[in-house]
Amino acid sequence: MKRFIETLKNIWSIKELRNRILFTLLLLGIYRLGSFIVLPGVNPAALDNAAGSGAQDILGLINAFTGGAFGNASIFALGIMPYITASIIIQLLGFGVPYFQRLQQKEGESGRKKITQITRILTVFITLVQGGGYLTYIKSQPGSVYAGVSDIIFWLGGIIILSTGTIFAMWLGEKITDRGIGNGISLLIMIGIIATLPTAFIAEFTSSFTNSGLFGFILKLGLFFAIVLATVLIIQGVRRIPIQFAKRAVGRQTGAVPVAGARDFIPLKVNAAGVMPIIFAQAIMFLPMTIASWAGNDGSSSDFMLALGNWKSFPYNLILFLLVVVFTYVYTALLVNPQQYAEYLKRQNAFIPGIKPGKSTQDYIDTLTTRVTLPGSIFLGLITILPAIVASFMGVNDAFAIFFGGTSLLILVAVVLDTLDQINSYLLMRKYDGLVKSGKIKGRSGMQPIGAGM
Repeated sequence: MKRFIETLKNIWSIKELRNRILFTLLLLGIYRLGSFIVLPGVNPAALDNAAGSGAQDILGLINAFTGGAFGNASIFALGIMPYITASIIIQLLGFGVPYFQRLQQKEGESGRKKITQITRILTVFITLVQGGGYLTYIKSQPGSVYAGVSDIIFWLGGIIILSTGTIFAMWLGEKITDRGIGNGISLLIMIGIIATLPTAFIAEFTSSFTNSGLFGFILKLGLFFAIVLATVLIIQGVRRIPIQFAKRAVGRQTGAVPVAGARDFIPLKVNAAGVMPIIFAQAIMFLPMTIASWAGNDGSSSDFMLALGNWKSFPYNLILFLLVVVFTYVYTALLVNPQQYAEYLKRQNAFIPGIKPGKSTQDYIDTLTTRVTLPGSIFLGLITILPAIVASFMGVNDAFAIFFGGTSLLILVAVVLDTLDQINSYLLMRKYDGLVKSGKIKGRSGMQPIGAGM
């Protein structure tokens, strides 16, 4: 505890770091304040049941990601999600469209600026479409719009305000990235997710204390802590492929002395795909859930569709698990290019000990990537269905169960680790001790991974 307090004092003593943290907290506070400002003419009480009826249906998930702004019908109801959708689309285009491949890989800073501009423009179009859908959803709820509000004012004003809110949230995220600490867009998502944690925690404490007592609540917290530790381990885990650079001559040409080449490594992440496979899998599972919500219980096929619409059912979780495993392999194959690694090593006059350059190196990296991805994909699949497991078999309430896994837990852990890493860098630059003495986030890595810019 004494060392932790000393570290906080060191953080506060660094003026630049202190200003960045305060600036970040200020903009995050503005974002949270906007989530409580309701759209003109809308009665948010009529939307509570529809948006908060389930923790894992599409409405409940969006509401969780926006920190309740979706259910409140606020000016930030769409949050930063249209920007995330646009970024995913641009990223996928970068895998198959030559123009976007050239922007991402060959044009450097100018290419990144063009991609950012295209992403912003696409965000506006997506916001207009999603805004129209959201207003249609509001209109469909009985009593959601106050009497006397004209349709023209409701639709035109709502579209303009929702679009402005998303663009403003995007601007807040970019400003946090430039002048604050951490990745601004990720922090906005995280603050939305974590905003619902206190309420869910209190509800779980009350329920556990009434039903299973204090011991049951402590047991659930212990399981939650273990899951968080396992998630950190998988996110940070890498398989290092040792490489060696060719020998070089040191000294004058006539009396050159051969020196052994330097050693380095290629880091293959256990979870290279991140949270994307879960997002893709859940997006597909939303389709039968939506159909099931419209279908009636009139036969065996309808029963199966209704089972797919229940996020706690066995068929839903089995299919979701398999989809996550498959998408993890697909997305990792798109991200990790063994041929590119082999060409990079050849250009740098480097090689993997015991492996021939060229095709053999490419096959070796491809085989290792496949093997490393297997435990990562299985873990992602288990993390995805953990909320249903703890809710069904441990009696955890739905609101608190979503923090036991899925996108919520992965985003929270990844964003916290990234932010702590940046704070740690400031401390080490000022010759202070890092935030932790051991582990990867300590700023004392012996070897720098190569290929970070590939």
